[in-house]
Amino acid sequence: MTIRVIGAGLGRTGTTSLKMALERLLDGPCYHMIEVFGHPEHIPIWHAAMRDEPVDWAAVFDGFVAVVDYPGAAVWRSIAAAYPDAPVLLSTRSSTDAWWRSASSTILADRPPGEEADRMAPWKAMSEAMLARTGVHGEDEAGSKAAYVRHNAEVRAEVPAQRIIEWQPEDGWAPLCAGLDLPVPDEPFPHTNTTADFRAMTGLDQQ
Repeated sequence: MTIRVIGAGLGRTGTTSLKMALERLLDGPCYHMIEVFGHPEHIPIWHAAMRDEPVDWAAVFDGFVAVVDYPGAAVWRSIAAAYPDAPVLLSTRSSTDAWWRSASSTILADRPPGEEADRMAPWKAMSEAMLARTGVHGEDEAGSKAAYVRHNAEVRAEVPAQRIIEWQPEDGWAPLCAGLDLPVPDEPFPHTNTTADFRAMTGLDQQ
């Protein structure tokens, strides 16, 4: 088993839906930020990746067929170099404003303090390094929007046209299946993890 799709889209571009869709299409697990919570031993590895230190991606992605979302999107170049035959999937939103509304209300919002704060400290530090690397910050709308636009432009400029797949949440199955040369499943696309879902799950609505 090896990585067959590399997600370069930043968080809040439909990456949880993509995870589920790719798992359906490729018949295997897709690495996503969710996996980091289940693999705390990966946190120092991702820290190293943010510092551009060598990483054994085969070990990190052992058993996975794809990777989307943060933290992988922050170091997509390194992953793409390690898997040169895998297409690069750039997920975006319909507009920069749409991305910011979602990101600022979810992954960039201040979380309520909880009993697990100490246990989550290493993950929080890794996440801060990851966001700093991509230039995204919850208190800087203009700078974050510029970073989002710049990130997407760099992916488009650096990845050969025949290797890139572009996708937005409203696109559903079609671009994915066309880019991967796979038939479109006879079932609805798995749209999930809306802003409301995320805020309810993380307790942000209780602040």
